[in-house]
Amino acid sequence: MSIQHSLLLFLALVANAHAALSGDEIINGKKAKDGSLEYMASVQIDGTHRCGGFLIDPNFVLTAAHCDFSGEMTVVLGTHGIKGNVKKHKVDTKIKHGSYKSSLTGNDIMLLKLVKQVKLGKGVKVVNIPRNDKPVQQPTKCSVAGWGSTANSNKKASEDLQVVNVTTIDTEECKNVWKEAKVTLPAKVMCAGGYETKKGACQGDSGGPLVCDNVAVGIVSFNLRQDCNYPNVPNVYTQISKFLPWINETIKVHS
Repeated sequence: MSIQHSLLLFLALVANAHAALSGDEIINGKKAKDGSLEYMASVQIDGTHRCGGFLIDPNFVLTAAHCDFSGEMTVVLGTHGIKGNVKKHKVDTKIKHGSYKSSLTGNDIMLLKLVKQVKLGKGVKVVNIPRNDKPVQQPTKCSVAGWGSTANSNKKASEDLQVVNVTTIDTEECKNVWKEAKVTLPAKVMCAGGYETKKGACQGDSGGPLVCDNVAVGIVSFNLRQDCNYPNVPNVYTQISKFLPWINETIKVHS
């Protein structure tokens, strides 16, 4: 591959990571059961779903840094259906990781402080995140959820929350597979789904959680060229455990 071709591929990947439907959709999943995934958040811009997120504190939603679009940002919580008359929580402050530049360079993580503290109860709960920087055993069966479209050819957001089971992939194996696509993965990421399977995440749900054993361990970050027919590379997630000091300090400072 020529240097020019490699550069064009890199630029295309960067552009795709920040496309209008930036994020990922759930492919070959199913409608989430009522009363499940009560931590899920629809991150919206000017009333339109743009990314996923998840509640980790009554005041804070965790999502991907590349979900910082211009416009009025609100968050919908406590419902699997995001169309119609749903309650929108205003975002007071968007706090991106200080070293974030793009999804492909890493640190793709952002905390959203809500204007008003959310009342926890039926329909709205926080999800556990790791307590320490302990790697997830490989392979582990996990799940990823979101409101993105449900087929590669359909770019409309799903009206109802979709969820799919995926399996984690050894990080070194993931890096080697991505190298074949001429992409060097950033540090502090993990991989799951989309690799030798027809299940995983694609455009429409960046910022959503990868949940293993009821613990959110990753944040949907990017895939390859927005192709949800699944080229032979895994989906890439920001590894939450690597950012615990930043998360804890950010919540402390902004509370």
